[in-house]
Amino acid sequence: MTDKPTVPADDDAALLRRYRQGDAEAFALLYQRHRLGLFRFLCGLCGEPTLAEEIFQDTWLSLVRSDSLQRERVLFKTWLYQIARNRLIDHWRKHGKRQGLLESYDERLHEQPSEEVDPAQQLGLSRDRQRLQAALDDLPAEQREVFLLRAQGELELQEIAELTRTPAETVKSRLRYALQKLRRLLADPAAAEEVSA
Repeated sequence: MTDKPTVPADDDAALLRRYRQGDAEAFALLYQRHRLGLFRFLCGLCGEPTLAEEIFQDTWLSLVRSDSLQRERVLFKTWLYQIARNRLIDHWRKHGKRQGLLESYDERLHEQPSEEVDPAQQLGLSRDRQRLQAALDDLPAEQREVFLLRAQGELELQEIAELTRTPAETVKSRLRYALQKLRRLLADPAAAEEVSA
């Protein structure tokens, strides 16, 4: 028997219930588990770090303010991503279609610096992020969304199908096409030169 009970990833609903009963530590654990994937998903989907941050905060506020629990058959993570997706869609509807791409989100700006990074290494990482964001931007919106839900949200195909209200076979096809195009764009040195030009 262990002294400290561990809550498995599939028990996020229990953490949410505990939070609703006044356990702030339960919310901190939920936030820690899902913050990075959710933010990366939003950043990749909208391409604007400032907007992604706004929607990210709005998503968590909506969760905190809501007194409802997610539907029993839906995982917490799927429910959380649905809230975020809906908030982003609402924003786009309210303000018109999204505008130009702002500079890529640099995760290091939001972390404590652990060690100095070589400027050449920083430049290489920056170019890699730019290439990745440009490749993501080149995907059709439906493929980009499915790819980000899978890669950043770590959602299963069936969960993505439920979240996007799309048949599972369509989700599978969109993911396959997205991966093929990303591989081609990221492997092609000519495409890399076009991005940095």
